[in-house]
Amino acid sequence: MNTVLGTPLHPRQVADRRAGGPHVSMFGRMLLRAAVLRRRRAASALLAMIVAAAVATAMMNLYVDVQAKLRTEFRSYGANLVIVANNGESLPADALTKVESVIGKSTLAVPFSYAVARTSDGQSVVVVGTDFARARQLNHWWKVSRWPDAPNDALIGIRAATVVSPNRQPFQLSFQSKAIRLIPAGLLQTGAGEDSRIYLDQSVFQNWTGISPSTIEVAANGTPAEVEASIRRLKQLLAPADVRPVRQIMEGEANVLNKTRATLYASATLVVLTSALCLLATLIGWVVDRKRDFAIMKALGASELLVNGFFAAEAAAMGIIGAIFGFFIGIGVAAWIGRVNFHAPVVPRFSVFPYVLAGSIGVALVSAILPIVLLGKVQPAIILRGE
Repeated sequence: MNTVLGTPLHPRQVADRRAGGPHVSMFGRMLLRAAVLRRRRAASALLAMIVAAAVATAMMNLYVDVQAKLRTEFRSYGANLVIVANNGESLPADALTKVESVIGKSTLAVPFSYAVARTSDGQSVVVVGTDFARARQLNHWWKVSRWPDAPNDALIGIRAATVVSPNRQPFQLSFQSKAIRLIPAGLLQTGAGEDSRIYLDQSVFQNWTGISPSTIEVAANGTPAEVEASIRRLKQLLAPADVRPVRQIMEGEANVLNKTRATLYASATLVVLTSALCLLATLIGWVVDRKRDFAIMKALGASELLVNGFFAAEAAAMGIIGAIFGFFIGIGVAAWIGRVNFHAPVVPRFSVFPYVLAGSIGVALVSAILPIVLLGKVQPAIILRGE
């Protein structure tokens, strides 16, 4: 007779106690026992899930981080947007402020003013006014011997230097009868039109010529879709001006990013599918090995739903454990790849963990579908008779 401290319990009380017992704890012990008794198969399935989660984590971390690094690298090639005033006019005085309000102050926007001046012997030369500090950040690819640091210092294109100052001596230019004496601070070489121009500080240029900026070159950060959205907003704010992308830069950036994404996702998909097949084979073998166990469960009254749920829970538990271990391994792999191939650290992206966890559980449950179908065909009477 069941007693508590010597007091007999009624059979209904015993039944109530058992009904309220720790079913969750029993379920957990069954899962643990199944894994312990079949350690090799459990280890094989778990290893497959860890590999899949690790590869997915590494690829997602690399894609997010490499995407940001590639965009930074592309910005070093110069502007990807150009804003030009129509009909040779100047842009509005607040154009630069409007541009920065749309694209953000962290993005570079550099104003340029243009005039055709004459040398002392009457030759024409293009003179450009700009903000040297901004231009230097925007155009890392320019080859400059020395940047100007004084008001009347000039940055001279290598071809223009042969016309205005072959001996690197101070020279004089005139524009509409206004003369200015300039000192060659450094030489500029790009292999393009900049080699035939002379660059001055914007304030010095404007005081001399009275011409305001007519062009703004912009290095806009963001995805191609975000850049296109910025272009549309700028066209609305600067209606008289022509806002256009630098197609070579934008298309090249989009192509590289798309190819990088496709390569990383294809690699991750291939590894995940391989791991899913390995897990499927393991789970099928698990069903075959445990047919008698499942037959006993059914013979004792376990419903088909309960047996299938137990098996799916085993698969999901492997997915969860595999996701946790695989995530941290994947972060380490991504960091190693970044340091070896890109010579730069890859920042761990913990925001990808929910996707890795959901994906691992999903792969585990999908892999369990066929084994569950086989499990439904287990006939307790036939199995327990040894047939």
